[in-house]
Amino acid sequence: MLIASYNPRELGDTLIVIVAPDAAEQAHTVRDGIARIYDSATEKTLGYNFLAVSKILPNLTGNGQVTLTSDDVAALNQALEDAGFAGELVAETDSRFVVGYVKTAKPHPDSDHLLVTETVVDHDQTVQIVSGSPNMQADIKVVVAKVGAMMPNGAIIWPGELRGVASDGMICSGRELGLANAPQRPGALILPDDYQVGEAFDFDRGQTIFTTATTN
Repeated sequence: MLIASYNPRELGDTLIVIVAPDAAEQAHTVRDGIARIYDSATEKTLGYNFLAVSKILPNLTGNGQVTLTSDDVAALNQALEDAGFAGELVAETDSRFVVGYVKTAKPHPDSDHLLVTETVVDHDQTVQIVSGSPNMQADIKVVVAKVGAMMPNGAIIWPGELRGVASDGMICSGRELGLANAPQRPGALILPDDYQVGEAFDFDRGQTIFTTATTN
């Protein structure tokens, strides 16, 4: 797991790298402009803050979650080792927002408004996602925020449970994706049929979905 966020306007030249969920009690160690955040009980690494990261990655740009290349991660690992930390970061270049296909949607055993879906996120990968969207049903294409995604509001998608049922990801609404003119009410974004299951969701194209629907 590697979630990277860069927001120079709000946080300055700092790259935040998250590799595990927050712990109840956390501690940190700072060396050579790098802060390691870890679980104080287990000493498991939770993430790193790279201060003045442009010295390590001079071409880094972005405002929010960023995708790091294998070369970027190698440079960060070298910086970690130079500072006396373990170079433990592993590159993950796959998109965290993908086009999914809801294969099944069955009632939750302990809820009258949740549905348990089997959602295809790639041709060889199906995940279970619990959804409370009022328009949820089988045989639709949707946008899935996979585990490790950072939503536009900064929330991170982790594996979890909803009323005792495992859920690995989130089926998103247009509002949650920050799309222009999206309805400000609950409901999954149902994509047109020409979207391909497993492909990365194109946010630029997505910005036209509700605009086009309004003007047609």
